[in-house]
Amino acid sequence: MSLWFSLLYQPLVNLLILFYQLLGQNLGAAIIGLTLAVRGLLLPLTLPSIRAAQKMRTLNPQLAKLKKKHGEDKQALTKAQMKLYQKHGLNPAAGCLPQIIQIIILIALFQAFNQVLRADGEVAVKLNQVLYSRLQLAEETTINSRFFYLDLTKPDLLEVKNWRLAGLEINRLPGLFLIAAAVSQFISSKIMMSGAAAAQAKAKKTKGQEDDLAAMMQKQMLYMMPLMTLLIGFKFPSGLVLYWLTFSLFMLVQNWLIKKE
Repeated sequence: MSLWFSLLYQPLVNLLILFYQLLGQNLGAAIIGLTLAVRGLLLPLTLPSIRAAQKMRTLNPQLAKLKKKHGEDKQALTKAQMKLYQKHGLNPAAGCLPQIIQIIILIALFQAFNQVLRADGEVAVKLNQVLYSRLQLAEETTINSRFFYLDLTKPDLLEVKNWRLAGLEINRLPGLFLIAAAVSQFISSKIMMSGAAAAQAKAKKTKGQEDDLAAMMQKQMLYMMPLMTLLIGFKFPSGLVLYWLTFSLFMLVQNWLIKKE
C-alpha cells in the first residue's frame, strides 16, 4: 500500500464520508465542509509564505535599482539581492516547501472527491474498499448528490437551444456555480496582483525588460486561469466545481485580509 494512499487519499475519502454523515447526508455540504476544514488546517503553512511573498513584492523598486547598478555582473547582483533579503528578514526559498505540501494535499483532496462522485451505482462496493470499518456503507447505499439545482455527479451546465456565436451552434452554457468559481478565482488573483502592480509601478524598467515580461505573464495568467476553470468545468462533475468554488472563495477572503493587514 503506497504512502499516498494510506496517508492522504484514504483519510480524505473517509473524512468526506464522515462529513456527509454528520451534515445530514448532503454531499454538497460535505464537500464544502471538508474543503474549509482542510484549508483551515493548512493556514499555518500558507500564511507565512503568502506574507513573505507580499513583502518581497514591496522590494521590487530596490531590486530594480540593484539590477541597474550591477548590470551584467550576475554574481554581484545575486550577492546584493541576498543582502537585501537578509536585511528584511526574508528567505526567497522559504515558501517553496509549504506550497509543495499544499499542492500535494489539494491533489489528494481532488482525487477523493472524484472517487465519491464517480462511484455511480456501485457506491458501497467501490467506497468500502477505501473506507475504514466504522464508516463502511450498506450494500444498498446511494449517495445523495443533489445540491440546490445541481446533480454533483454531472457538469454544471445549462441547456440552451438555437444559440449561435460566430457561426457555431451552442447548446450548453456554464452554470451559476461554474461561473462563480471562475469569477471568485479572478477576483482573488486580482487582489494579490494589485500589490505587485503598485510595487512594479515604482520600479524603473531594466534594460532586459524582465519586469515588463513578468508583469505581462502575470496579467495573462489572471485571465487564463478563470477561462481554464470554465473549460474544465464542461467535463468534470459539478461536485468538483463546488470544491473549486469553495477553495477560491476561501482564498479570496484570505488574500483580502492579508492585503488589508
